[in-house]
Amino acid sequence: MDEYIRLYGKRLYGLCLTLCASAQEAEDLYQETWLKAFRYLDRYDKNREFEPWLTKICVNTYRNTLQRLARSPFFDRFATSEEKQALLEAAPVKTEEGQDYEALHEAIDRLPEKLRVAVILFYFRDMDLISAAQALGIPTGTMKSRLHKARRLLKEVLQDETDLQF
Repeated sequence: MDEYIRLYGKRLYGLCLTLCASAQEAEDLYQETWLKAFRYLDRYDKNREFEPWLTKICVNTYRNTLQRLARSPFFDRFATSEEKQALLEAAPVKTEEGQDYEALHEAIDRLPEKLRVAVILFYFRDMDLISAAQALGIPTGTMKSRLHKARRLLKEVLQDETDLQF
């Protein structure tokens, strides 16, 4: 297992950070994913790549956490939507070469969860269609459809942003 952690740990942690709202939540998801991977290692098909299997565990763990939180009366930890928006606006957005992608990140965060996760895996985790579909447990055609719908929605939301290309 140590070899898997060495090979895939950084990418898995990056995925956790992308999926979660905070570093603490990302660390919890990271640990829970590795615990489940270790627990179910005997179910891993060694004829397949390890990373899509691990990603699927991570995404499913994330989804389960969201479902559990949604059933909780304390799901929204903010007293008001203004408090939540203030925190989101205060969060720094990573930029490369001086480009500001804040609008894109905000638009992606507002996508329906199924579309948001598909975008994260395909565009931010550089997974190909087949690997991303396997990680989500969906057919490749469904993955294509989700990406198409996400791009369409993002174009609508970002129609005033001239620097963003799809």
